[in-house]
Amino acid sequence: MSRIVTAVLTLLLLAPLPALAVPEPIALLHARIDALAAHAPGQVAVDIEDLTTGYRVGVRAATPMPAASTIKVPIMVEVFRQLEAGRFDFHTIVHVRNTDRDDGYGELAHAPSGAPYTVSQLLRDMIDVSDNTAANMLLRLVGRTNVNATMLSLGLEHTVLTGPIRTNHWSVRTALRSTPADMVRLLAMMARGKLVDPWASHEMIAILEHDEFDSLLPEPLPSGTLIAHKTGSFHDTLNDVGIVYEPNAPYAIAVMTTGLDDRQLGRVWIRDLSATTYHSEELLAQWRLQSGITEFPGEVPLDSPDISSWTSGAGR
Repeated sequence: MSRIVTAVLTLLLLAPLPALAVPEPIALLHARIDALAAHAPGQVAVDIEDLTTGYRVGVRAATPMPAASTIKVPIMVEVFRQLEAGRFDFHTIVHVRNTDRDDGYGELAHAPSGAPYTVSQLLRDMIDVSDNTAANMLLRLVGRTNVNATMLSLGLEHTVLTGPIRTNHWSVRTALRSTPADMVRLLAMMARGKLVDPWASHEMIAILEHDEFDSLLPEPLPSGTLIAHKTGSFHDTLNDVGIVYEPNAPYAIAVMTTGLDDRQLGRVWIRDLSATTYHSEELLAQWRLQSGITEFPGEVPLDSPDISSWTSGAGR
């Protein structure tokens, strides 16, 4: 074989295969998010993963941002990891210490010193009413360095707690950090039953489904839409991260905003983003149906889970 023919064949073999065309609804979503980001009321970062296809869309998704109370999702993950390891169970009692107290959110800050709470109570308070004292109690139980180490082992390179939650200090902006990409990675593993194990993933989704603060991502969604999410806010920051179970196109989404001069404008912006994403996922579901595409290599088909109530603790 001549050197010229060999060289041509070598180049052909080394040439990248043509990329699959991005579905029109995904391309449209990307364009719309770019347009929204261009008119954001502050600094914004977004990541979205369609859980059926694995397509991802984002804006500055890997940019570290103040995590605010979304950092409680990693704390919850570490609690379930240690639960599964048998270090404690849902009925284990944790007593309030003065060093746990934070007045940002929740009633536990005013509980008597030494008041007993079970791990299951603290999980509900930490996620569903965003009680900071409950979060600090669980953080003390599992160890901050363990939370950080577990997140790093899961591939979350920018999610870190450098101290407990202290909302009366400006340092809370740097003490609790994450990125939308990290949060979506965590939520996607949870949605696919791969975070700790299927049982733990299901239980964590059930807890997140009961978040009582629904004024951001859930606000513009159709009535009855199932969403398992966690909000976070302080000063000039508004965040919301979660799994949205659009009937035929579930997706994980994380939006983080900071530097907001007007938090109401931030709320409106996040709602616009949420509505745009949901509509695009509806279009993607239609595209899949029309294209006859039902399976994607490497992805796990998802069903909308029955998580209407949290039944944690049985046998644990």
